[in-house]
Amino acid sequence: MKFLVIPIGIILLLVPPSPVQAFPSQNAGVNGKISVASCQFPISANVGQNAAWIMQQMKAAADSGAEIVHFPECALSGYPGVDLTSLEGFDWDNLRHYTESIMDLAAELKIRVLLGSMHWLGEGYKPMNCLYLIDTTGKIVDRYDKRFCTTGDLDFFSAGAHDVVFEINGVRCGLLICFDVRFPELYREYRKLNVDVIFQSFYNARQKPGGIHPLIMPVTAQTRAATNHFYMSLTNSSAPSSWPCHFITPDGMIESKLDRDEPGILLSEVDLSQSYYDASREFRQRAMDGKLSSEEAPDHLKYLNRQGM
Repeated sequence: MKFLVIPIGIILLLVPPSPVQAFPSQNAGVNGKISVASCQFPISANVGQNAAWIMQQMKAAADSGAEIVHFPECALSGYPGVDLTSLEGFDWDNLRHYTESIMDLAAELKIRVLLGSMHWLGEGYKPMNCLYLIDTTGKIVDRYDKRFCTTGDLDFFSAGAHDVVFEINGVRCGLLICFDVRFPELYREYRKLNVDVIFQSFYNARQKPGGIHPLIMPVTAQTRAATNHFYMSLTNSSAPSSWPCHFITPDGMIESKLDRDEPGILLSEVDLSQSYYDASREFRQRAMDGKLSSEEAPDHLKYLNRQGM
């Protein structure tokens, strides 16, 4: 069952199960389910305005029964190079103030928050492009720092070098940010860590008409999901021109998505008891172990000789 929540109301959309039933997740847990709210709004350079959107959507998500609310890359801070032309004179105290307000609201609502922002390191260091993991007590319990920064990102940010894995109701979760999507090795690492769902925050907005990102980003994520057999929540700014929030199931299918260039919340459910088609299941571990074929090759001279009949 799926809910699309937008500021003017709630639309209920029933989504049928995956057409091909195959393999459930191997993870066991408390109940193996999470209600996820994937959010989009028009991110800007105005931190206070961004915070107002975030807190409004947190309240709507909590009212709808979500357990975790997922925001785009740099949702609170604005995105350097697009919303912000420079970080010179950026008001870090103001960013910290609104971050604390969001943390307080998370505790009040008893909801987990994945907050895209910037993390200040200190004088002489570029900040991190990050996702804060805020728990139901309002504490930051971990932080994912974008590992693969674009060349443009590196003008503003330092690159991170760590995974973040956490668990909700027995469901193992991992975090990624935007350009990380170009590197399948990151997803394989999370597969090795037995992750069930990837929360990936993007900022692919305010693009020139005809840009390639709205066409290739969701389909690339579908491939990552299907190859590794996990759910994916994708969030993005809704500032034009953009592509919208998606929820992808472990078979690589888009279960649902929001309208592009419009603020909204996509409510979805991760359910480890559900079965999804998994074509590479039998040989995935073999491939991850470096054995790049379904079985050992024939021990025969005619196999070894590739230049004759």
